[in-house]
Order: sequence, then structure tokens, then C-alpha cells
Amino acid sequence: MIRGHFSGLGAASSVTSMERGELEGLTAVVTGASSGVGAAAARRLAALGASVVVVGRAVAATRAVADEVGGAAFTADFARFSEVRELAEHLMARVPRMDILVNNAGVASPKRETTSDGHELTMQVNFLSPFLLTSLLWERLSQAPSALVVNTSSSLYRYGKIDVDDLDKSRGRYCHVGSYNASKLAGVVHAAEINRRAPDTMTAVAFHPGTVRSALDRKYPLVTAAKASLIGRRLTQSPEEGAEPIVKIVTADRATLRDVFYNRLKPEPLRSTAADPELGARLWERAELLTRA
Repeated sequence: MIRGHFSGLGAASSVTSMERGELEGLTAVVTGASSGVGAAAARRLAALGASVVVVGRAVAATRAVADEVGGAAFTADFARFSEVRELAEHLMARVPRMDILVNNAGVASPKRETTSDGHELTMQVNFLSPFLLTSLLWERLSQAPSALVVNTSSSLYRYGKIDVDDLDKSRGRYCHVGSYNASKLAGVVHAAEINRRAPDTMTAVAFHPGTVRSALDRKYPLVTAAKASLIGRRLTQSPEEGAEPIVKIVTADRATLRDVFYNRLKPEPLRSTAADPELGARLWERAELLTRA
């Protein structure tokens, strides 16, 4: 079920006077923004002057972040294509300009779970639904002077393996780590393929936020406890720190963002698999078929 909410409140995040207003006049849509990295990114982008559209799954939390940044709130469950489609319809109807799309919604399931659409949960939430949303918003994004798509990924993408004909990992023994890594590789390949398909109207980049202490670990109690320990906190990032790459990316020269992966704050060349145009084209076509984009 989609709920829309618009607030007239101002942004509450603090930035330096040099940064303030850098994104003035731009509109950013941030998914997975009811908590964690997404919420932190929404605050930072709003503080930089952007009009922020906050998308999350939890109604109250999503609205709270939207009220804080003075933006619009929409709720949708990315485990359901129908809600992603409804979300896109509402955004197209109520958000006349979209300059930045941050595909941040994500999940890391410790076991195989199948969505009502028949897909493996991790792959659907982390890749197929963001792909669908981006495709449905493509026309509006293309109308922006310099549209930017940012996919939250992971440095683990380099270990991912994609079987285009079996994205749901239905063959053989299921491994939740392998599924997660594959979904994150798919997000990087998606960004690279956007750059090939829309070189004059859109730029896309994927990034690693770090090992962030967030709700993504809620199904892994031991991981949550380890990150919360004194040593764990020194080795991991807060949601605010996890959002720093997004700020760096959206304020960077668009020409510097193509064919790179941001490992935290450092741009790195894409691994050969992620940069493979044949894989990019095949994955795109398969995702279109599975999502009916």
C-alpha cells in the first residue's frame, strides 16, 4: 500500500556555509530512507538545498524523516513489484522534477525467502525492484539537465557471480552470502549499463557505504552485537558516515563518475565483470522480462 505525505518543514541537518545551497533547485528521490544510510542521506541532501522525496517501507518512520527534511514521504515494499509500480505512478504524478535517484533500499536475508512475485527476496529487493523503479522513472529523469542515478552496493560485488538465466539462485544449494553478493554486482552492472544506454542524458554510479551499523543487520543478532561492541564501532561506520559517499557523488563533476565504483569515498575502476557490456545487455533484458518494465 502506497501512502504519500508532503511536509512544509525545513531541513534540520547542519552543513557548512560553503556547502549549503549546492543542490538548490534539484530534487532527489531516496529509497530505503526511513532509517540508516538512506535517512542520513536524505538529511544531508536536504541540508545542501535539495528537495528530498523520502521513500521507505515503515509509514511512521518514513514520515518522520520527511517531516525532518521538509520533504515528501512515500511508502512502498520493494518485495512487491505492484507497490513499486504504484510508487512510480505516484512519483510521476506528484514530483514534476527528478534530478537524483538514490536506489538505497536493500535487504540481506539469512535464508532463502521467496516473494509474492516468485523471486528470491534479496535479488528482488536489492536489484529487480530498483531496476523496475528506475525504468518507470526513466522519462522523468531524462528530462533533468543532468540526471544522476546512485545505486547503493557493496565492495562484496567483486565476489558476486551472476547467472542471467537463474537470478533467483534456484539451481543447486542456496547460499545467502552468494545471493547478496550477486545482487550487489547486479546493481553495479545496472549502473554501468545506464551509462551506456543514456550517455547524453543520465549518469549512474554504484558505491560501497562501508560496514555500516544499520537495520540491515536486524536478522543477524550476532553481527549486530559485534558491530555494537567497542572494537566493532571502531571498525564500522555510522549511518551518517555511510551516507558520505552519496554526498561526494552528487556534488562531483558528472564526467568523473562514469565507469567507476566508489569504495567509500574513493573512486575505483570497475572490475571487468561489472564493466562487461555483454553481461550488462543480457542482465538488462532479463530484468525487463522478469519485472515487465
